[in-house]
Amino acid sequence: MSISIHTINYDNVIKSVVLSGVTTYRFAIESIYPLINRFSAQRKLQNPAFYDRLRRDLVSGCIMPPITMALIDEESVISPSSKMDDAEAYCNLKVTKGYVLDGMQRLNALHGVKDEPGFDLDKQLYISLVISPNKDMLLYRMITLNNGQRPMTPRHQIEVLTEELFDFELLSIDVQSEKDRADEIKRGAYSLADISKGYLAFFSNSVHNENNKIISEKMDEIIVEKIMNTKVFEGDIQFQAVLEEVDRLSKNDKCKEWLMLQNNLIGFCVGIKTSYDVVTRTPIDEFATLLDLFEEAFKGINASKVNVGKFRRELALEYIKNISSLKELSATSLLSHFSDKTSN
Repeated sequence: MSISIHTINYDNVIKSVVLSGVTTYRFAIESIYPLINRFSAQRKLQNPAFYDRLRRDLVSGCIMPPITMALIDEESVISPSSKMDDAEAYCNLKVTKGYVLDGMQRLNALHGVKDEPGFDLDKQLYISLVISPNKDMLLYRMITLNNGQRPMTPRHQIEVLTEELFDFELLSIDVQSEKDRADEIKRGAYSLADISKGYLAFFSNSVHNENNKIISEKMDEIIVEKIMNTKVFEGDIQFQAVLEEVDRLSKNDKCKEWLMLQNNLIGFCVGIKTSYDVVTRTPIDEFATLLDLFEEAFKGINASKVNVGKFRRELALEYIKNISSLKELSATSLLSHFSDKTSN
């Protein structure tokens, strides 16, 4: 048995088709379990005692709680009005290209008992498959599914997904992970960690996602709340489009140097959500001149009196977000505007 689809529904929040069905433990072990290794970093077992008990229960014949999977398919032809046979054929054709959103630990427990004497490999396992049109919606569902279960933190999830889901080979810029940098540093390459922080800022609509004055667990809760309140799925701009604009602008050395500064990139990734049409229509050399204006105004900030990184993130966001009007100001007027924005 492969996967048998029983229902087709539509998630209005993440604008995704959701298939619900059933498979067997055997198929899950052979075809779905390997997918938990698609991410370069996986969650550790959170409660060994619980999963030891689950393994014993599985051998005794329990029904494992349903798992949730996802596919990213911008051109999916499956809709709530599709025939069940078509949905089933699609699911079985695409399932090995999917991601396990919820159930990694359960699949690990299932795999651990597959060779136990008397274990029923043909017992049924219920499954949901989310067909998502883009990566941002997939990440939103992943975070909301895992919130409260002490999985990877939202920051870690975004870091992993940034590396796994975005095809940097399609861009002209180089992107290096910390692991790659340890082997060989490419001059002029963007840091994957910086891009993931930009994605987190984009996704949470906030440039303030790190604060050592707040304990890590509480900061993670704050980030999840920001993400759930932002409703990124209702916007028209996807992060892939932001990366493509970073790629375009990076053809100019001055723009690239500015964007490679982490705090600038974070502010840019949030601000462009509002000004995307303006920024993308701006010639690269003209945009470089606008960044000169920003830097000239920013020199008026008294670095000894403020947290420069915090101010740079906030003002980069403010400038990029409102660039259509702020680009008309002189450096002195822009500094006055920045002063008004940071006086509270």
